[in-house]
Amino acid sequence: MAPYIFMEKNGIHIIDLQKTIVKIDEAAEAIKQIAKSGRKILFVATKKQAKDIVAEMVGGVNMPYVTERWPGGMLTNFPTIRKAVKKMMTIDKMSKDNSWDVLSKREKLQISRQRAKLEKMLGSISDLTRLPAALFIVDVLKEKIAVREAKRLGIPVFAMVDTNSEPEGIDFVIPSNDDASQSVSLILKVITDAIQEGLSERKVERDTEGEEKEVRVKRKKPRVTDEHDSPAIEEEVEEEEDEDLDHEDDEDEEIHE
Repeated sequence: MAPYIFMEKNGIHIIDLQKTIVKIDEAAEAIKQIAKSGRKILFVATKKQAKDIVAEMVGGVNMPYVTERWPGGMLTNFPTIRKAVKKMMTIDKMSKDNSWDVLSKREKLQISRQRAKLEKMLGSISDLTRLPAALFIVDVLKEKIAVREAKRLGIPVFAMVDTNSEPEGIDFVIPSNDDASQSVSLILKVITDAIQEGLSERKVERDTEGEEKEVRVKRKKPRVTDEHDSPAIEEEVEEEEDEDLDHEDDEDEEIHE
């Protein structure tokens, strides 16, 4: 983290905020483009200071997040995670039909506890149907397993990196204090605003494309598809031509006479 440290005072490293601003702008622009493309960014923040902030702000832009313990293999063994999510959905479906009434109280209690456990671990990623396009991590030391899995799969990593961490392996480093809730809230506000901007631009582009498509359809001229009219038209033309020829023959006979 040496390049991002402004000075050291009383054993405390002070981050160079000018470099932090530059890095935030770079990260926000990259994340905006990912959101604009329609792909998902997975946010990971299991530390106490950041959990509630991430759940509130990231949930507001409909992005997946993990605020409980990172389930090992969540990325590298993604199909298994999806099976667990589908199981949770199956329980929800079962609770609404008649099969739920057939179960005993004990079975209902066991299933409800299982559903609650799955919801706590995976409820915030239930809409993540495929691997995320990127990870945003608060505290790379605490979330080192998530970082390792992302790097193994070639998924870019955005991260708040404190002075006690190393930025190696992080694609977009945001030098900042990941222990202060105000710092986490400020940086997440910039990132979520960038995501919202990207989603808005995507919506505008899609609406514009739809309008242009409608205009192109309206400009196309209708083609004649009634095949029954064509022979009748041809017969009328032939009759008119025959009448003209007969009229010309009559005129020729009158001239000779």
